[in-house]
Amino acid sequence: MGQKSRAVAGGLLALALAGAGAAPAVAGNAQEADGASAGAAPKTKAVDFAGTVALSNCSGSVVRMPKSKAGDPALVLTNGHCIETGFPAAGEVIVDRPSTRTFKLLDAKANDVATLKASKVSYATMTDTDITIYQLTESYGDITKKYGIKPLELEDDHPVKGRAITVVSGYWKKTYSCDIDGFVYRMKEGEWTWKDSVRYTPACQTIGGTSGSPVIDHKTGKVTAVNNTGNEDGERCTLNNPCEIDRKGKVTVRKGTNYAQQTYGIVPCVGKGSKIDLGRKGCKLPRPAAAVR
Repeated sequence: MGQKSRAVAGGLLALALAGAGAAPAVAGNAQEADGASAGAAPKTKAVDFAGTVALSNCSGSVVRMPKSKAGDPALVLTNGHCIETGFPAAGEVIVDRPSTRTFKLLDAKANDVATLKASKVSYATMTDTDITIYQLTESYGDITKKYGIKPLELEDDHPVKGRAITVVSGYWKKTYSCDIDGFVYRMKEGEWTWKDSVRYTPACQTIGGTSGSPVIDHKTGKVTAVNNTGNEDGERCTLNNPCEIDRKGKVTVRKGTNYAQQTYGIVPCVGKGSKIDLGRKGCKLPRPAAAVR
């Protein structure tokens, strides 16, 4: 989750720990690949920046569900550790918290075209996954009409091993292309544990500030995951150094390897009017402790 930026004075992680929100990005040298990799499927729309956003400390994107309507309030997806109030504790789930956070909306060529504003944090957690979902003051239709930008769509099925992907960072206005190397049964970083994480092949050497970037599947053109962490120093299960844990409890450390959290599990939890409904059929996102029966 937490990776220090080698390009921002003082490091984004330092800002996060100071309470300005987190910005773990992944470790390693920045090896940016502008656009889709050579392995992309033919006739697939090239990956660009349209619909991505820049936060004060992270990246993100305006996202819609497969059944979202134009009049629904728009949603922005980023990491749980990017929330402006600081890292949620292990086991903590935040729902419907007022927020006035702003986001720079990018067009296809990474130009800033608008400033979007949140009305609330609809959902945030660093338990099982690492996501924050903001509800905006404008609808999907408003954004498309005013700025000519369509939201990115969340894939409603599990990511596919071997699929070509691009991580699109609105913060840095850079892209990173590689493949999905596989999936991690459990990944632990500090006090947090995540389930079924996406592991990248080595070409995606994301950096601090790329946290929250949408991971675009080249074949579908949809968001299949959200970029969130990487092992910087080869340490075992510490902050900035997540470790992999298999079903038998074996721990593996992969220095320099970067990861994302799958996002298909969000789709069943979003109802009419972009409302996060954790009681909907098929929704398995963690619930606030008081709501667990």
